[in-house]
Amino acid sequence: MAQVWHDLLFAHWPVEAATLRAAIPPPLALDLFDGQAWVGVVPFRMSGVQLRLLPLAAPWLSAFPELNVRTYVTGPGGARPGVFFHSLDAGNPVAVAVARRWYHLPYFFARMGCRRVGDWISYTSRRAHPGAPPADFVGQYRPTGPAFRSAPGSLEEWLTERYCLYAADRRGRVYRGDIAHARWPLQPAEAELHFDTLVGQHGIRLPDTAPLLHFARRLAIRAWTLASVEET
Repeated sequence: MAQVWHDLLFAHWPVEAATLRAAIPPPLALDLFDGQAWVGVVPFRMSGVQLRLLPLAAPWLSAFPELNVRTYVTGPGGARPGVFFHSLDAGNPVAVAVARRWYHLPYFFARMGCRRVGDWISYTSRRAHPGAPPADFVGQYRPTGPAFRSAPGSLEEWLTERYCLYAADRRGRVYRGDIAHARWPLQPAEAELHFDTLVGQHGIRLPDTAPLLHFARRLAIRAWTLASVEET
């Protein structure tokens, strides 16, 4: 699958590893940076979402906002660092249904808005998925400096340069999906964010400190079909 991500904010907080480990299905392991676990809240919008063998993206499916809550894990034996999603909210119900069924990801349909207001990105999300716990997000964010590529071995690289995701189905079977893209063109950022229910429903308590913020204007992504971690 091909897609393009726009106007993305990485908002990251250090958290106690013990609060996250119970949510990570074996054989995955929580990944740590200098002994510290991290949680990210990532709002952005997608465009050009399509199967790579098709010449055109379906206009009713190819562009919508997405908001995810994530942490970072490694595969069996500590291999292949990747992303593990606690939840993903998206503004397209068809895309949500497909992702839940075929990618085993905890997607939820939400009423969402993402627009530029001067230098700012104004972003709202209210979950509307039947039977799902409520989750709201209201925020605005903007870049505050020039783009840069993260330095090798830095925290910025560890948080953002990850090239696979992990998911578990209802039977507890774990899958990996590989992702390819250029290195993130990160920019420092500022933000005003409000989203207590979005993170709190996962039993995650964020510290009373300012998040580490990075903005990215645009990045093209390629993603492959999931495979069982027993087969990769």
